[in-house]
Amino acid sequence: MLRAESRRRPRRAAPAERSGRGFTLLEVLIALVVLSLALTALVHAASVSTRDFSGLRERSYAGWIAANVLSETRLKERLPEAGRRDGQLNYAGRPWFWRLQISTTQDAQIRRLDVQVYTDAQRSDPVAQLSGFTGDSIAP
Repeated sequence: MLRAESRRRPRRAAPAERSGRGFTLLEVLIALVVLSLALTALVHAASVSTRDFSGLRERSYAGWIAANVLSETRLKERLPEAGRRDGQLNYAGRPWFWRLQISTTQDAQIRRLDVQVYTDAQRSDPVAQLSGFTGDSIAP
């Protein structure tokens, strides 16, 4: 009798008991949702990175402009008169606005130079600020 039982074909597994036969529709939908969330996060991260790069480039340009204004002032006048000067220039394909504040110091032969650089004519919020000194008492 044992021989008769061993010749029988094994019973087929019910659909719920099968393994390794593929994914169900629900599993595929969950995988698509997870994938779409991951791709959305990647796109958001890329856009934030692009925006940050643009701001960094703008701050770099403004810093260079401020350094140029300080250098030009030092080269043109050894001891400039105290007061405020405003200017505009085109750099990197766009207009930039700057403000130079010249102040006296405790030493009559030294002036403090404060430069602020703006992207708009209203000069609402400076993109870069730079300070320096010039005068007869400062070695070249």
